[in-house]
Amino acid sequence: MAVQGGAPAAQPRKFSLPVDSEHKSTKFNIFSVAAPHMRTFHLSWISFCACFVSSFAAAPLLPVIRDNLNLTDTDIGNAGIASVSGAVFARIMMGSACDLVGPRLASASLILITSPAVYLTSIASSPASFFLVRFFTGFSLATFVSTQFWMSSMFSSTVVGTANGVAGGWGNLGGGATQLIMPYVFAIIEQIGATKFTAWRIAFFIPAIFQTLSAFAVLMLGEDTPDGNFGELQKTGEKAKDKFSTVVYNGAKNYRGWILALTYGYCFGVELTIDNIIANYFYDRFNLNLHTAGIIAASFGLANLFSRPYGGILSDVVAKRYGMRGRLWALWLVQTLGGVFCVILGLVQSLSVSIAIMIIFSLFVQAACGLTFGVVPFISRRSLGVISGMTGAGGNVGSVLTQLIFFRGSRYSKEKGISLMGVMIIGCTLPIVLIYFPQWGSMLTGPASSKIASEEEYYLSEWTPEEKAKGYHLAALKFADNSRTERGKSLSKGTADAASAAASPHV
Repeated sequence: MAVQGGAPAAQPRKFSLPVDSEHKSTKFNIFSVAAPHMRTFHLSWISFCACFVSSFAAAPLLPVIRDNLNLTDTDIGNAGIASVSGAVFARIMMGSACDLVGPRLASASLILITSPAVYLTSIASSPASFFLVRFFTGFSLATFVSTQFWMSSMFSSTVVGTANGVAGGWGNLGGGATQLIMPYVFAIIEQIGATKFTAWRIAFFIPAIFQTLSAFAVLMLGEDTPDGNFGELQKTGEKAKDKFSTVVYNGAKNYRGWILALTYGYCFGVELTIDNIIANYFYDRFNLNLHTAGIIAASFGLANLFSRPYGGILSDVVAKRYGMRGRLWALWLVQTLGGVFCVILGLVQSLSVSIAIMIIFSLFVQAACGLTFGVVPFISRRSLGVISGMTGAGGNVGSVLTQLIFFRGSRYSKEKGISLMGVMIIGCTLPIVLIYFPQWGSMLTGPASSKIASEEEYYLSEWTPEEKAKGYHLAALKFADNSRTERGKSLSKGTADAASAAASPHV
């Protein structure tokens, strides 16, 4: 819809999938590549996966890199922290960039900017240079924010948890895939004739090329929204240009985003930590060879093929009956169970039992990631990118803190550090009970009064009267209407009954 002085609206675009009033798809079909919805899905997860592969390509080769660069345990810990700390600031900025210029340009630009760091890993010659390339490569993990923003822009509230969960989970597969890919690439190069200290360097060209190609695919084939790119929509007047300060302030003042940032630090943050330490953990503790340790470690990351997607699916399923309160309860329960299994993982001493517990743990902690981003799209309509960035950055902050406290140096053994990390998961998941929506309630309470607050009241509060007069709020109005599904069956029935009673002359 055009806003003040905008050009007449063009003919409505025809879509292959059914859509709602915002032209967001109400169905999710992973076997489709139809533009724009499913094409965007595949571009987003593949590009994010490429960045994940690059960021953790060093982890399975650490025993060789350690010998070549004379790395100490502290050096390895610092490099692991560096690989996830760079994305803290980058994820916050990525969120704002998505709100202002769209996920297509924001994502492709960051991928291309960070690609050189992956190539330069091949010439790292000291602990300091290894630290730097891992730090700058890690910035690319901020593409997670554009992935989740993109899915929330393309898929309706009834399937947004599923879309976010599958895109994020399949992207995170890179953390497991690289545990398998890099040792085999290294072995092939070594068999061709390279020495082992040369082979690991050449191996880094594989993730570097993959990452570069994914950026060009996003740039050439992606679309910001079902109706086109941000730039085109702003020129025609169909989308208002927003201010950086306004978007950031609006997102930062919403306490719900800060709580999710904390809790995400102990699901996704834990996943990042495990990706960095698990191969080395099995290699050292159970005296395994490089390939075997890599295969075991890969099983953790590869669980994302279905664990994080199922978290998103679970979020959508419980929301159909229990609304937002169901989403919050499912998130709290699944993440807490993940913490319990993390504690157990550090206590068991058998290789086979450790592998079994690690897989169970991965299912819960990764599903919690998908459940988190079943909630994120409803925190704010205007500052969706900022909230996504805050939450995503929280994941990296959690990983940095966890690695600093438990896995840097020799203060704790890795097994004790893993158990203590599980305790932190349980404790840092509790604040979910504080998340409250006036129109839907919280885990423990329903809406504040018998008169249910409206979705319009919540989402339109992000716009000033002057902005509403110019029509800038109209997209939010459609979103508010479509988000009524978050009331759940019981709350929706109560609303309908109240309306019926009010209309009856006998009451």
